[in-house]
Amino acid sequence: MDDCHGTPAATLPTPEAPGKTHIVAIVGPPNSGKSTLFNRLTGLRQKVANFPGVTVEHRMGRVRLENDRDVYVIDLPGVYSLHPRTEDEKVTNDVLAGTMKGLSKPDAVILILDSTNLSRHLTLAAPILSLGMPTLVVLNMADDLAGRGGRVDVAELSKQLNTPVVLVTATKGAGIDKVFEFLAGAILLKPRKAPLLELPIIYDVPKTRNWAADLGRRTNYRAPAPPMWTRRLDGIFLHPLMGPVVFLLVVIGVFQTIFAGARPLMDAVQTAIQTSGKWIGAAMPESALRSLIVDGIWSGVGSVIVFLPQILLLFLFIGVLEDSGYLARAALIADRTMAKIGLQGKSFIPLLSAYACAVPAIMATRTIENKRDRIATILIAPFMTCSARLPVYTLVIAAFIPEKPLLGLFFGTRAAALLGLYVLGFLAAILTARLLKSTVLKSTRSPFMLEMPPYRWPTLQSLGLRSLCQRAIIR
Repeated sequence: MDDCHGTPAATLPTPEAPGKTHIVAIVGPPNSGKSTLFNRLTGLRQKVANFPGVTVEHRMGRVRLENDRDVYVIDLPGVYSLHPRTEDEKVTNDVLAGTMKGLSKPDAVILILDSTNLSRHLTLAAPILSLGMPTLVVLNMADDLAGRGGRVDVAELSKQLNTPVVLVTATKGAGIDKVFEFLAGAILLKPRKAPLLELPIIYDVPKTRNWAADLGRRTNYRAPAPPMWTRRLDGIFLHPLMGPVVFLLVVIGVFQTIFAGARPLMDAVQTAIQTSGKWIGAAMPESALRSLIVDGIWSGVGSVIVFLPQILLLFLFIGVLEDSGYLARAALIADRTMAKIGLQGKSFIPLLSAYACAVPAIMATRTIENKRDRIATILIAPFMTCSARLPVYTLVIAAFIPEKPLLGLFFGTRAAALLGLYVLGFLAAILTARLLKSTVLKSTRSPFMLEMPPYRWPTLQSLGLRSLCQRAIIR
């Protein structure tokens, strides 16, 4: 799975390297579909690494064009502006400015915006276009825009911005051919003139919003009507009383599925390991080497692999919650609890990621603006029960706790024990965070701002790529 994991940023190709290559940066706000477009363009021809000196992950992929030409695209962290408040925004700003160590300045930019939230997302166009680099503006989620009665004059928007604009649906691949055409021409394009914007507008947020709103009117933009079912679901998931209850039920369901749903797969893996071990033992003569291989290596590794279905199910559930849009709602609900221990809702997502692995959880804290909140979140992340502990927990629980129903077939004693261990780690994290935020990391509470993405059905492609990359992390 080297396509998904681990290559130092210094080894990535740069335009100054022998045999000149070209880099195109993909920039856009969070939840605009950057990663979906990136996956469409590169497939699995991609590498994941950290920028030199910072714990910010980026992905670089190779796009094969006609005549066996290659263009490298880099998926930068999602930002709302080029005013660096978080580490993510600083990295994106440095890459576009050409000051990022180990990476050359991009030859062109693909600016991807959510067409259903164009009035808000257009504020990012002003600073990006002011850089003067060849830029393609991609209006994503075109099917959602048209399906809910929205519209935009693409030709007029292109004229106003003085740069090409295309409508695409990245999840379905509609309009992607226009992006490939831009990439094919990006290696030949020269720096472009920026649109006629007054310099203060670029650095003045209110003026940038007047500019974006006026641009929307001139291009006949009409925002789509919010889906009725989104409002109804938010009425339940964000309800002061029902919201926490639904969240608790989701958590209980996840843990019960990890234990009960993964059992057939675990039994199948166990049978395969035992059968293959017998076959290997029968093919070898009686010796110490045979005992080492069959009873030691094969059985030892197999006893760990048998828990892989549970780990992958955990990754799958986290992916479904994130891609469906519910994870952002859960963070908003958790903000009320986090406020009592001095943190904010943005700390919830890294802490939830820590249940899969503490390493990406610590990396995810970079989106927290307050430095003391970020350090506190990093320090308590290891208290979360990561997937590496799951095999040990399940082995001990299966050995000492008999399975008895507590709530019928839905919830049993073993699932309750596993949930209790997770809750214990969470309580330890809360107490530690409260201690830190009331002493050495004490600070004023920063405002919690989080964009609510629309509810979507998770795609098999997105979940599949996520599972492949997580399996590489496990390795």
